[in-house]
Amino acid sequence: MAASSHDLTADAPIAAHPVYGHAPATPRLPALLPGLALSAAIAAGAFGLRQLPGLGMFSPMILAIVAGMALHNIVGTPVRAKPGVAFSMRRVLRFAIILLGLQLTAAQVVEVGARGLFVIALSLTGTFLFTVWMGRLLGVDRKLAELIAAGTSICGASAVIATNTVTRAHDEDVAYAVACVTVFGSIAMVVYPLLPALLHLDAHAFGLWSGASIHEIAQVVAAAFQQGQQAGEFGTIAKLARVMLLAPVVLTLGLLATRRARHGGHGLASAQPPLPWFVFGFIAMVGINSVVAVPAEAKTIIVTATTFLLSMALAAMGLETDFAKLKAKGMRPAALGFTAFLFITSFSLALVKLTT
Repeated sequence: MAASSHDLTADAPIAAHPVYGHAPATPRLPALLPGLALSAAIAAGAFGLRQLPGLGMFSPMILAIVAGMALHNIVGTPVRAKPGVAFSMRRVLRFAIILLGLQLTAAQVVEVGARGLFVIALSLTGTFLFTVWMGRLLGVDRKLAELIAAGTSICGASAVIATNTVTRAHDEDVAYAVACVTVFGSIAMVVYPLLPALLHLDAHAFGLWSGASIHEIAQVVAAAFQQGQQAGEFGTIAKLARVMLLAPVVLTLGLLATRRARHGGHGLASAQPPLPWFVFGFIAMVGINSVVAVPAEAKTIIVTATTFLLSMALAAMGLETDFAKLKAKGMRPAALGFTAFLFITSFSLALVKLTT
């Protein structure tokens, strides 16, 4: 979130990390419209693609970033769209994460119970720390390792892009991390429902295991409900409680990034990432949703709007991602994603077995 020396004009390329930085000045609306319209069109197309056979298992966010990358690498992102694309990745993303808080309540956390929260929190913390440590062993760049760690341990693609507001990795790193959590989360979604009988898990235990370890909310729902209503409902609640931990994780990473910047010998103006204030908006929305009864119809609209805005942000991310740069990163990050997936699967299962 460093200050950028690049102007976001229609005839200038976007800075390396304008998404997470402070642009000198936000372009006026006419300059933003082409990029906003393009990002929104891709997001809308992603919602439409989910209606096709076989694609309903993927969230619109995943389909949006894939479509954005395809458009950028086959046709190219129009220069006139650059300012609006950067705005989608920065401002639209933060607003969407704030709205995400309206899907969570303190009551849901209480419903999970002390044991469930223990399993979720320890699985998340253990997976994040293990992934960052393993990334160091495998020689994966620290920023990319943090993104894979966040996506695996918290909530998939939305955690990756939220974490990058303080990690400030390259767009290709974000795309790679999203690809990792999508692939391995999809594997979990297919494999988990085959295992309850073999592992002697009742509906409650299976729901908790699914919610504590599968990457995306949609993947948790798809897997957990295959074992019945009780497993599905508890798995969803456990997953939402896990999503709530996104706020403290991003705040902690932001503080650590600031500390590294202060000891890195760089000027603070260019190196110090400011505190991610949008996280406090997320927390505020959780508080409001906990004390104010939001009508079911309004909540449905909010959930859809939030997913659409997140899809816009990921579509914009895809529009800035080059396949050649992804390929250059090699297979080590993929190996890290697979190792992190195996860790959270086995570690959370052990905790569930020990506490239920």
